[in-house]
Amino acid sequence: MKKRFIFLLCLIVSLAAVGCRQEEAALPEPTPTTPPLKPLPPSLPSPSLFDTSWRDRELYRNGLVAGEQAVLAQMPGATVYHLDLTIAEDLAHISGIQEVLYTNLESETLDALYLHLFLNLLGGSITINSADVNGEPAAPSYQMENSILKLPLAADLSPGESLIFRIQFEGTIPTDVGRNYGIVALKDEILALAHFYPMISVYDDQGWHIQPPAEHGDIVFADSSFYLVRVTAPKPVVVAASGIELERTEDDQSQTITYAAGPMRDFYLAASSQYERTSRTIGEITINSYAPKDLSDGAAAALDTAAAALGIFSRRFGDYPFVEMDIVATPNLALGIEYPGMFALASRIYDLSQSANGVPYQVLLESATAHETAHQWFYSVVGNDQLNEPWVDESLTQYVTWLYYLDQYGQESAQGFYNSFEDRWRRVEQAEIPIDLPVASYTPLEYSAIVYGRGPMFFDALREKMGTASLDAFLRSYYQVYKWGIGSTEGMLALARKQCECELSAEVSHWMTEK
Repeated sequence: MKKRFIFLLCLIVSLAAVGCRQEEAALPEPTPTTPPLKPLPPSLPSPSLFDTSWRDRELYRNGLVAGEQAVLAQMPGATVYHLDLTIAEDLAHISGIQEVLYTNLESETLDALYLHLFLNLLGGSITINSADVNGEPAAPSYQMENSILKLPLAADLSPGESLIFRIQFEGTIPTDVGRNYGIVALKDEILALAHFYPMISVYDDQGWHIQPPAEHGDIVFADSSFYLVRVTAPKPVVVAASGIELERTEDDQSQTITYAAGPMRDFYLAASSQYERTSRTIGEITINSYAPKDLSDGAAAALDTAAAALGIFSRRFGDYPFVEMDIVATPNLALGIEYPGMFALASRIYDLSQSANGVPYQVLLESATAHETAHQWFYSVVGNDQLNEPWVDESLTQYVTWLYYLDQYGQESAQGFYNSFEDRWRRVEQAEIPIDLPVASYTPLEYSAIVYGRGPMFFDALREKMGTASLDAFLRSYYQVYKWGIGSTEGMLALARKQCECELSAEVSHWMTEK
């Protein structure tokens, strides 16, 4: 959906070469271009999985802190997912029924919907057993290595109109970590279940975003949606999931838990019979840290860091919007992976007695926890195209992690973390590769060195140009302006120009132009 915003900017022929004049820097606030919503016709199927109306937002209210609950009235056209998921006894097989309310928020008429089937790319599989649209059978087809499901519409969907589609599916979970860091896998008795359901692609002024992701980097570009999810799982496992728990029932063999999550860009869960939970409540927010018992020291350390980072980023950018933040230990190959309202940290770095390449795991755990906490502001609440503009969240989040060290420990410690940017960049001999390329344009080594190393240094260059106070104000403004929407290179630079009332063409050219 088109969550990008239109600014009345100075004419930009090329952001890499032309800067706005100072007198044009005072930009108006962004204006959404969504069409007026049309009422849901009586002929649309009512929800069958949950006893609620499609646009009732009250179930999500308790998942948001009081100061953020107004958003529930501000997103009437957001997609609503209802999902009934069953996890088999072996944790390696799932089945589900998904009902979705989708509203056309574009100015163009749509004749089909496109959904991601990420499991078919990530070492597992997902099979669609049946699909219907507005109660009538549909004939879906597969594209892009079976990673995209095209759902044709019997009648065109005009701007502002809505439809209901229903899909029954089943899936197999890989039992070893694979591509994209093993974001979905069953290993070491821990189930990491990411992107497991048919997920609606983003449609914007570039069309449907259905290109397959690279084998490194993040894979999801998504709009903010609302989720009601019922999870039936074996009774021995502890389940951690996006959102808040609404209700729970149990019998001798299984447990059924219902979650409400939203606005969120994705729904994620992790489950293990080995998990133990430790928690801390700070004001309205409870932070839960899940890990096997033998990793309890690491789980406690992650909880401490997340609590400190939560306070720092809330003061700097705006309140964390959800009443829960969950941290889960999983056997992923990255140090950490972000999801809305929660994040996964690599189990291996929970062993605080160990180190890698001379770096203690305790240091890696703290930096990864602070980084993934920062993603709750930049990726979760402020979204972006993670495939084509990964720097927009990853480079910014790296810089924001530097701010964590600055506020928590002072300049000397912050300088140590800043040095890690330079160390990464040196892995490609400080090649002046642009920081704003798509993931697929980088090798895995370049992606790490440029997006996580050179990229955050761009924000330090902005600080030198704008001044510390001005940069801080710009970052807060960026968060507030694009909250629940989609940020971009263009929008970020426009706000920076507005804040500093200066030309940034030299900086943009240096960091974002191929040499």
